[in-house]
Amino acid sequence: MSSIKIIELEKDQFSVEVIDKETTFHKVIISDKIHQNLTGGEVSKTQLLKKSFEFLLEREPNTSILTNFEIQLISNYFSDYENYISSWSKI
Repeated sequence: MSSIKIIELEKDQFSVEVIDKETTFHKVIISDKIHQNLTGGEVSKTQLLKKSFEFLLEREPNTSILTNFEIQLISNYFSDYENYISSWSKI
């Protein structure tokens, strides 16, 4: 089981450390507009990021996750991402 540590660097920029067999570091941008589109503002950006990394880690190893990306890019690789986040954040 991976461990996920998130640090807010700036209002829209986060550092994510994923500790597994190999530790990886990622920088992720979540704009207010995308945060609102994905969650309706129902959860914090940190909660969205944690759930997004859990989603990714169920599908690929942490070493395959991009090191720098904007959160909405996930749906380019996994078409079910936005539905997953939308249904999760409305619970």
